[in-house]
Amino acid sequence: MNGYNFTERVRKVLAMSREEAVRLHHEYVGTEHILLGVIREGEGVAATVLQNLDVDLDALENTIESIVKKGRSDHTTGPDLPYTSRAKKVLELAMSEARELNHSYVGTEHLLLGLVREEKGIAAQVLLDSRVTIDNARGETLRILGTEMSARQQGGVQIQAAGVEKGMITMPAPMLSDRVLDIMTDAERVATECHGAELLPIYVAIALLRHNEGWANAVIDRLDCDRGALQLALESAAKTGAAALIPAGSVKFGQLMVALHRYVEAEHRWRGSSRGTLHLLLALLDTRPEVAEIFDAHGVNANNVRTASRQMTG
Repeated sequence: MNGYNFTERVRKVLAMSREEAVRLHHEYVGTEHILLGVIREGEGVAATVLQNLDVDLDALENTIESIVKKGRSDHTTGPDLPYTSRAKKVLELAMSEARELNHSYVGTEHLLLGLVREEKGIAAQVLLDSRVTIDNARGETLRILGTEMSARQQGGVQIQAAGVEKGMITMPAPMLSDRVLDIMTDAERVATECHGAELLPIYVAIALLRHNEGWANAVIDRLDCDRGALQLALESAAKTGAAALIPAGSVKFGQLMVALHRYVEAEHRWRGSSRGTLHLLLALLDTRPEVAEIFDAHGVNANNVRTASRQMTG
């Protein structure tokens, strides 16, 4: 399956999907059967996401069964039922979600996101009717994965998916400094202040400057930037709705962390070090044009940040 490892729980869900198709006397496995498998399994991250989004799993199952028509009861279906084109698309999108999150496995959370992203199948329509969107499903998934990460260790904080799905092969994620984690917590407060429904990168940028310490702020000072004025500009943009102009489907908070991971790994001189505020600043400047534009207006861009940092480290 393109090199991706399906967790034991996902394999169980897919087996249950086939069983649901057989039970309904269908000769295929569609998106509706996959969703029924997720509901029936009931213990994976996907089921938890749905429940946390106030979705009644029993009601969801009843809705699906009221929509699909049962096949002829006198018709026997075999165990090796083919996937519909939409169901195949869901599996492809699930693998895409895993790639975007730098996960080396496909869990039920990715499967759920694939069901929502597919958009046109019965599962996607039923989920949308239950007010499950790609944004709130991704957001809740990332929140759950965040709460299931390992505890602090010496030399920083190691974030590693732990116990998300039994049988999965985990991929170590970045070592984030305590300072960066504090900034992430502060960014949630900024979002609340700005009445933001989502944790956008501009809120992270504001929290970074408010933190007032760390290598990133030291570099910004070296560039003779008025950090107070820059902070006010970011806050004004966030509060007046400029952040809301970010196009639909743009990179959200979780993807920002993926970008952070990728940029750190690309910077060979920092391999093995704690991922600090400088890496967070570079991830913002390199990946978020709506944030980078405001920084650039105050004389700060990715190129001169890298140059100033090298000069400061000798």
